Amino acid sequence: MQMTQTTDELTLVRAAQADVQAFGALYDRYVQRVYRFCYYRTNNKADAEDLTAQIFLAVLEALPRYRQQGHFAGWLFSIARNKINDHHRRVSHISLDESTLPPLHADLEIKVEISQRKERLMKLIQSLTEDERELIHFRYVAELSFAEIAQALKKNEDAIKKMLYRLIARLKDKLEADYE
Repeated sequence: MQMTQTTDELTLVRAAQADVQAFGALYDRYVQRVYRFCYYRTNNKADAEDLTAQIFLAVLEALPRYRQQGHFAGWLFSIARNKINDHHRRVSHISLDESTLPPLHADLEIKVEISQRKERLMKLIQSLTEDERELIHFRYVAELSFAEIAQALKKNEDAIKKMLYRLIARLKDKLEADYE
């Protein structure tokens, strides 16, 4: 399935490089993921919308220079990462908070317990380094594959896997220690 997706992606990229009108298919394929990534990094709907537009404009302008080395999504999200970092340099840092997570549907007791755990997890995530938070955002917000993250961060795929697995294990250990 990954090969088909990569082949489809490559076909879309080549079509967009040949005809700017074909860029819409790439936009449609990635706009929600890019927007979610921007929103979770800024916690602001207007900023996320503006950044998403800026990112796709930058991608469209740079598309003729894209050489299909790796995954298009990795290249796209490296541009997104740079745009978001530029945005953060211009404005004060806005962190994630509990309101960014989807509402839960469970009975009250479970909701309270989950809310407390979620609050603790958010505090733990906020205590991470910017690079560690970004890794979580790439994987779980933007839903990038390890290969795509590796390309976006210009690192080895195995190193990305190890970093993420160790980070998740560390967060899990800290959460479990709180509830023992």
